[in-house]
Amino acid sequence: MQPLWISEADVAALLDMRAAIDAVERGLAAEAAGAAPPMLKTHVQWGAGATLHALGAAMPGVGVVGTKTWAHTAGGANPLLLLFDAGTGALRAVIEAFALGQFRTGAVSGVATRLLAADHARDLAIIGSGKQVMAQVAAVLAVRALATVRVYSPTPAHRDAFAQRLRDVFRIDARAVQSVAAAAADASIVTLATRAREPFLHAGMLARGAHVNAIGAITPDRVEFDRDVFARCSVAAADSVPAVQRLSREFQDYYGTGDWSGVVPLSRIVAEPPSRGPATDVTLFKAMGTGVADLAVGHEVLERARRAGRGRPLAAPTAVEIDWSR
Repeated sequence: MQPLWISEADVAALLDMRAAIDAVERGLAAEAAGAAPPMLKTHVQWGAGATLHALGAAMPGVGVVGTKTWAHTAGGANPLLLLFDAGTGALRAVIEAFALGQFRTGAVSGVATRLLAADHARDLAIIGSGKQVMAQVAAVLAVRALATVRVYSPTPAHRDAFAQRLRDVFRIDARAVQSVAAAAADASIVTLATRAREPFLHAGMLARGAHVNAIGAITPDRVEFDRDVFARCSVAAADSVPAVQRLSREFQDYYGTGDWSGVVPLSRIVAEPPSRGPATDVTLFKAMGTGVADLAVGHEVLERARRAGRGRPLAAPTAVEIDWSR
């Protein structure tokens, strides 16, 4: 099978958020069953906050393994997902992965929201106005019938513009507010998508039974919510428990060297969804990035590309003899 180069434009044309959510949920179910082992995320940092990342997974049940890597710098990033045949090791695809990453990150939050947020959740608070926030709103809209979205970003022009964009794209009641507290007040779902270095969300800001998606702080120098949030958690979940143990300052500050058994893998939530009762208070989902989710979405994209005839065929790599005499 000739490998494909699948561009950002291909990914954007082939995929939608509901399909991405379903793909991620299938991947997490496979992980829970022991059929999709993840490769733990690793990173190295240099300069003024630049980072090089790599993560991956194996999904032999659908015939693929793969890794995603990218360098996040002040000048930008150019992530790539490499898919290989699980049986032969042959290259199957190189996927430009910025749009795929937006789908994946939104979809993981969508899975968590579908399984943890109250069924009647109608109000979303979104903190942040960067590149990930449209996907986050789209994911919540895919699993809950939202009535309102409240937006906070420290820069008034940014939050006003983002609220207007939400109104234009989703035809939803979206409004900019002047503080995190005003956004979170009475919100049944709160999504954090920032690059903050100090906690800005505190337990007292959250409504009873609120669900929180925390996706922004994925390295130890960043933090979004205060440790007092944990004291109210009926469920604290993460897409990768080993990743939060190594890389999340929020979780490290609270759990430290103590008992981490209360942190539940999202894959287990997929396999055994918890029931919500009158005593359920805050549910928290921490997204660090997991190769299972990337691979699941990448496999869905590859299958759709093959069916639609999209993607640029690549020459399959072949071994060559090296002239060692030179």
